[in-house]
Amino acid sequence: MLLSFSAYAADGRITYAEIVASEEGYVLNADFDFELNSKLTDALSHGVALHFVAELHVERPRWYWLDKVVADRRLEYRLAYHAITRSYRLSIGNLHQSFDSLEEAVRTMQHIRNWFVASASDLVPGVSHDVELRFFHDTTQLPKLFQLSAVTNGRWTVDTDWLEWTFLPQPVTPR
Repeated sequence: MLLSFSAYAADGRITYAEIVASEEGYVLNADFDFELNSKLTDALSHGVALHFVAELHVERPRWYWLDKVVADRRLEYRLAYHAITRSYRLSIGNLHQSFDSLEEAVRTMQHIRNWFVASASDLVPGVSHDVELRFFHDTTQLPKLFQLSAVTNGRWTVDTDWLEWTFLPQPVTPR
């Protein structure tokens, strides 16, 4: 299912999101639109690593009981600046990549492609599932001194509102 509408927040928005069937199960493709403000870029240039999270929840509604959570996933990013090499290092799980500019690193974070979110047995084809997606700066990963500032100053936050949609899974057909 393709979504072309946007979920807006003060700091960012989700411009595109879809879950599609793959050979192993279901994957998410999404695009986020956000910018790092001067407070975050300044902290980054002074050696403070920034952590971001893409969070996804998928539930199957049940009339007889509470909705069943079938997928609860987090994709974690760590962005750091290395002054010696004058490069930005973006870590996504065990994958690490270096960039010459901050813009390139941020652009990579703004696009998720083929993120495995559920196996074929987790979702029931032909049954509607409720999906929620968001992206945010995880201020709990900041050094303690900066966490206090983040609580009292909104300039440390980058986030989107939750984007909610209904997804009707298609059967997964292995090749």
